[in-house]
Amino acid sequence: MNLHPLAQSNTPSPACQKCKEGQQLDFDIAFAYQPIVDLRSRTIYAHEALVRGPNGESAFSVLSKVTDENRYSFDQACRVEAIRGAAELGLQEYLSINFLPNAVYQPAACIRSTFEAAQRYQFPIERIIFEVTEGERVDDRPHLVNIFREYSRFGFRTAIDDFGAGYAGLNLLSEYQPDIVKIDMDLIRDIDTSKPKQVIVHGIVAICAGLNVRVLAEGIETKAERDFLRAAGIELMQGYLFCKPAFRAIGVIDPDAWD
Repeated sequence: MNLHPLAQSNTPSPACQKCKEGQQLDFDIAFAYQPIVDLRSRTIYAHEALVRGPNGESAFSVLSKVTDENRYSFDQACRVEAIRGAAELGLQEYLSINFLPNAVYQPAACIRSTFEAAQRYQFPIERIIFEVTEGERVDDRPHLVNIFREYSRFGFRTAIDDFGAGYAGLNLLSEYQPDIVKIDMDLIRDIDTSKPKQVIVHGIVAICAGLNVRVLAEGIETKAERDFLRAAGIELMQGYLFCKPAFRAIGVIDPDAWD
């Protein structure tokens, strides 16, 4: 198996080796895929892989089973299963995969299974976007920044998720500029009627334009939200207005959602 040369260069740390030799994930997972649209070209830009139970159970029901003991196995299984599912569905667009930074000890060592899965299922690594999973508490920001930088070196695209909430703020953006910033959905909800949210989002768009970072608005549910965000200069969007996550399938965009 020919891995990316950067992924071959580092020797796993004792902690990472311990995880690799530990127990396999003792519960099953599957994925739903939600499209991310590009309004300018009226095309699907990417699909985000969202973890589910084997019969479509909620993400919460799966994430509640993640512990310190199985965190590494879960993170690795998610990467492999997301890629496998995307390849089986014939995804031609970018694939956005959430990762657990607290499960990554050394980026080069912990990325090996991702490269192996991409090769096994013939999914190009340049079409993979890595973003931090929603709700993951990140106490060590330098560690997260290092992961992002290493993943960029490997050839992956990167995204800061939930920008404007928790860890995902201006301090992180000042240290690392990803390909994409995803604005937290709490800032998107009812933005067409909220002056404070409008001012904040205009500010984010201006900052990201100056840093050459694309902005993605997630959680869009109404045409009024879409129209304000489009007028603000945001082209990448995601939310129920366009398509709900499709379990083990590729979602179809509602034709009404484009206009």
